[in-house]
Amino acid sequence: MFQPENSLGREVGMQDARVRSAAAVFLWTAALTVLLPWLILQSDGVRMTPALALQGVVVAHSGGALARVLTAGTVRFVAFGFWVFAYIWLGLAPLAMLATDTYPWPYRGSEATAFEAVAVVELGLLAYSAGTALAGRRRQARGTARPPEPGFLERLLARRVAPWRLLGLCGLALAFAVLVISSQPGRLHAYFTSRQAITEAGAMADAQDAFLQVLLTWSLSVPAFWALLGLLHVPRVAGGDRWLRGLRWLLLPVLLVLNAVVNNPISKPRFWVGTVLLTLLFTMPRLSRPRTFRLTAAALIAGLLLVFPYSDYFRYSDREDISVVSLVDQFTTNGDYDAFQQIQTGVDYAQDNGFSPQDALGPPLFMVPRSMWPEKPEDTGIALARYAGYDFLNLSAPLWIESYLWAGPFAVVVVFCLLGAVSRRVDDVRHLLRHRPGTLAALLVPAFAFYQMVFLRGSLLGIAGPLTLLVTVPLLISTRTARASRFPSSAVPTAPIRHASIPGTGGHP
Repeated sequence: MFQPENSLGREVGMQDARVRSAAAVFLWTAALTVLLPWLILQSDGVRMTPALALQGVVVAHSGGALARVLTAGTVRFVAFGFWVFAYIWLGLAPLAMLATDTYPWPYRGSEATAFEAVAVVELGLLAYSAGTALAGRRRQARGTARPPEPGFLERLLARRVAPWRLLGLCGLALAFAVLVISSQPGRLHAYFTSRQAITEAGAMADAQDAFLQVLLTWSLSVPAFWALLGLLHVPRVAGGDRWLRGLRWLLLPVLLVLNAVVNNPISKPRFWVGTVLLTLLFTMPRLSRPRTFRLTAAALIAGLLLVFPYSDYFRYSDREDISVVSLVDQFTTNGDYDAFQQIQTGVDYAQDNGFSPQDALGPPLFMVPRSMWPEKPEDTGIALARYAGYDFLNLSAPLWIESYLWAGPFAVVVVFCLLGAVSRRVDDVRHLLRHRPGTLAALLVPAFAFYQMVFLRGSLLGIAGPLTLLVTVPLLISTRTARASRFPSSAVPTAPIRHASIPGTGGHP
């Protein structure tokens, strides 16, 4: 059950101290900051430059932080998602690019640009670490103070899935699926051809505003995902839920089939499919324990390094044979790892065009059509692609360069410091609510933590719609719990809340 505010910092600190061992920290740190970078630097023709030397600091920072997350005594989903992205996409991949002077796309910046881009990355990591530390210290400082009223995050994440609202979502998702799939050329077949085919066969393929087509697709995928996740973890209703249990048994296989259609790796982006699968996996009680989480997280990191580059096989209808190459070649030739190169492009873009604080309004106001807002900011990834002279415009724009283009280093510090503080608070609240099934802490936090990789990779305007749906849908199917049951005194033991008896969850009461 949720514990009083003054116990949070003390409990988390005690568990970290008790479980984290020096040997585990040393082994993980050595593997992430020494072994893997050493393997990358074994390539022929390594050029030592100031940017490469500073990139070594980025690798050490991100690798060391990831090692601490993996050896912590508490499960920190949000921190794990952030540091995995930082370590692979902005740590190892740029290390290979700078060492070999090879990049996925044709645009090339100067040595000074490369050094400034690395500095922007490290500035963001420092600000994130500072925000995390400040949130942790504030929590510990409250340990001796009178416990205040629960904050916004505590009240938000303590919300529990409401069974009847969930059943309403299931009905809407199924009805919408019938409407969209039946009116689409190719129908079910298109979902098992390729992402290119599903785009070309979209129900609104002839419409001028492609944004509506994308929003329609996500309006089917995201609710279908939340309907399935909610069915797996909805708590029991007080006084018995015979009818609800019967409806769950009927709906569960139907929602499984629906998600296999609309959220499969053939027709949806890999990051989203990964979010769906990892959320379903890590919301199981047995896999959200520290020791099991560490083992599974280690396997996930290995999968991202070895399997992820080849998992885009179904993106296009005309498929090429898979050719296995070295990790260095993947980092330097695969456009999936263009984050650092896009930061370099953004640094040059800012030097030529200056900063644009008004562009920060684009993502939160993404629903406003350009017909009503002619000066609406352009997608940053597209803007950078055009600046570099590319014909292919679907490129990333990491949060580092998004914030940098708003107001320079100051914006980077503010954005990442706030992100670090909020991430720490979210992880802490999820830890305190870990034994309460059906709460947003148990379901929404892992979902956001893994989708966070898309959020960090950007661009923000491109992912604002799916991210809004990902957060809004669970709010609509959840309800606030009684204050007494939500924030009981730690001195009074309370009975655990029984979990719904739904097959296939891997959980137990």
